[in-house]
Amino acid sequence: MDPIQEHLNQLNRRHFLSKLSLGLGGMAMGSLLGCSNEKKIVENPLSGILDNTHVLSKAKRIIYLFQSGGPSQIELFDYKPMLGKMHGEELPASVRMGQRLTGMTSGQSSLPLASSLFDFKQYGQSGAWVSNLMPYTSQVVDDLCFIKTMHTEAINHDPAITFFQTGSQQPGRPSMGSWMSYGLGSSNQNLPTFIVLLSRGAQRPQPIYSRLWGNGFLASLHQGVQFRSGNEPVLYLNNPNGIDSKARRVALDKLEELNHFRMKDFGDPEIESRIAQYEMAYRMQTSVPEALDLSDEPESTFEMYGPDSRKPGTYAANCLLARRLAERDVKFVQLYHLGWDQHTDLPREITSQARDTDQASAALIKDLKQRGLLEDTLVVWGGEFGRTNYSQGKLTKDNYGRDHHPRCFTIWMAGGGVKPGISYGETDDFSYNIKKDPVHVHDFQATLMHLMGVDHEKLTFKHQGRRYRLTDVHGELVKGILA
Repeated sequence: MDPIQEHLNQLNRRHFLSKLSLGLGGMAMGSLLGCSNEKKIVENPLSGILDNTHVLSKAKRIIYLFQSGGPSQIELFDYKPMLGKMHGEELPASVRMGQRLTGMTSGQSSLPLASSLFDFKQYGQSGAWVSNLMPYTSQVVDDLCFIKTMHTEAINHDPAITFFQTGSQQPGRPSMGSWMSYGLGSSNQNLPTFIVLLSRGAQRPQPIYSRLWGNGFLASLHQGVQFRSGNEPVLYLNNPNGIDSKARRVALDKLEELNHFRMKDFGDPEIESRIAQYEMAYRMQTSVPEALDLSDEPESTFEMYGPDSRKPGTYAANCLLARRLAERDVKFVQLYHLGWDQHTDLPREITSQARDTDQASAALIKDLKQRGLLEDTLVVWGGEFGRTNYSQGKLTKDNYGRDHHPRCFTIWMAGGGVKPGISYGETDDFSYNIKKDPVHVHDFQATLMHLMGVDHEKLTFKHQGRRYRLTDVHGELVKGILA
């Protein structure tokens, strides 16, 4: 039986037996029915549903640098000299094999191959190919695990991002961070288990919706908490005018009493979630300003992350904040950086995006490593799909665009139990199809959960008559990337 549903059933039995005044007999019956799990949920709803991890965890926390819009693997990490030889020629039918295109290019009369305008070189002992758009990332390649063969069924932004974050292309499922919170709970009782940070590139960003870090059908305490730039990083956290901390404490204590009365009457675990959220908000009034206060950071740290790291809300500032949250054992930190959707004018726009993200991403790896945090912090960098090898719209000597391409794209991971200095999987000479070692979105999710000590098939929640999990009914562990 699902733990939450079992919890509800236990509360209803307890309520029924107490009303019949069975006293110790009711307590004995509750013991026979296994109410130990109820005690855990009621006394500490932030502890997570799992008493122990399913497997030995290699990572204690995840920092997910989500590059929203679909970074072009061809411009960044998947070097394809064949495209240079065939630049301007038609995409061979033997390569496309009739595969689906988006509505933005399906009507094009020609699909001319477009080689990258950027130079590639091999770096580090691993010999990883990286373009000159990523000079800082090229310095840390021996700490990275490149997965060249990610693939997905989703071909448009919203379902593709939703798929990565929730395991379903349809909205309404819990996000990955919410599943981690539900299963593993919090390692810091003064900060949320799941924190979200947003930044925007200079280009035309696709919108991001708060449901991407929503709790779905899980208890609301598992939803992501967005930290914003500005004077009020967490909305509604500060006390209203005229209310001090002492008055807030008295009000919360009285409110908790009322909620517990309600809990006894109805046995609704969402009431416990509400109590836990009120208490967390009270503690966050102190912990959030402390975590966001960068006055104790040395000048060398800002130099490493780049000048934007002093500007709240930028990608660089959010990467630095992610490191500070990792130091404080926040279990899941999700960064979204918008603006990777280069359908036209790709050379100029991707240069700007890379400039925004390259230095800070590499600095995060270096910073975690020098502090001894990288070995148990899993860092992920990547978007929802890749880009086509042919030009969307007119191809010229120095300009082109690329459409969405779900068939193959590149992400990288570092730390937290993955092999450093490797490139996993192989695409064809056109970066269009996968030749070796495909990695599906559900495989990726299963592997992240495994590194956190969770068997993706065992962490489930019963909702509307069926058991759900992050990976639905799919997902295989990608053993080839495990250290």
